Amino acid sequence: MIQISLVLPFALPPPELAPDLIRALQAPALAALISRTASHQQLPVDEDLRALPHEAWLARALAVSADGKPAFAAAVMAGYGLEPAQGTWFIVNPAHTQIARSHMLMADMRRLQLSEAHGRVLFDIAKPYFDDNGMTLLYGDAGTWFMRADDWADLETSTPDSAVGMNLTDWMPKGPPARAFRKLQNEVQMLWFEHPVNTEREARGQAAINSFWPWGAAAAGARVDTSALATSAASPWMAALAGHPQATPVTPIDTMSGDAILVCDALTEAAMATDWAGWLHHMHHLEQSTFVPALAALKDGRLQQLQLILSHRTSQIAFTTTRFSQRAFWRRPTLDRLLP
Repeated sequence: MIQISLVLPFALPPPELAPDLIRALQAPALAALISRTASHQQLPVDEDLRALPHEAWLARALAVSADGKPAFAAAVMAGYGLEPAQGTWFIVNPAHTQIARSHMLMADMRRLQLSEAHGRVLFDIAKPYFDDNGMTLLYGDAGTWFMRADDWADLETSTPDSAVGMNLTDWMPKGPPARAFRKLQNEVQMLWFEHPVNTEREARGQAAINSFWPWGAAAAGARVDTSALATSAASPWMAALAGHPQATPVTPIDTMSGDAILVCDALTEAAMATDWAGWLHHMHHLEQSTFVPALAALKDGRLQQLQLILSHRTSQIAFTTTRFSQRAFWRRPTLDRLLP
């Protein structure tokens, strides 16, 4: 029995805009998938986890942690072909932070457009400072590095997407090692300030890379089976978690031959930028590229069960539909189940 979990971050519109967005959304296949169901339930969201709901769901589904803590570093490193033998490792993302009136904000890393050439330069000049502080720094790609920091194992961090657009005071790393983190962060910020890489970026209208963000701490030997994971429109770290850090075609959902988790991250960038016209555009594309083929595969028996995990920052719903459920013709397809 082929079962697929389709994870769609930010497919739930924010409550205050949901009625208007649902009225504008033309997605009859999605409506059928979430209306003719075997079950649907509101999933619990742990607001203290410092991660988005879908990130915590994925951590549990992959058995990374029982409580949903996104300890992905070791598995993401394996996706880049890095196999450290020991230590506690963090994912490190070069970042842009800025002051917005009364507080600090961090930009969406998808929008930084950091080239390999610039990423490598910033990495090479920062690495000696990490070394001097007893941290090993390894390169994955321009925007995805890895740091060994055994003394920081109890540093409480937030995933980048959970912190984007929020007051960074509430999302910065905390705990006993936080002071040491801030010291290293300040050193790197001064190192990168007015560096030719950032001068060139700003001349092109791009944001300066003026900070770094550690998260996802895991022990080096923490092995995770991600063979059933596939991604679409995903950030590099997420694609690496699935074993393909470089952009590669993803098997269409209606041709998958075994149980799988498919994470489609096409909506996150628009949602975090409050670009709701863009969000609708991506939802309409998903209707044709994903929901229509999935519905057809259910109806003709190529797919026996589909679970849709739809979420936004503070809510997450699981819809489970089957071939038998789709025969319930008396249930009128509606998108109202996306409403709060």
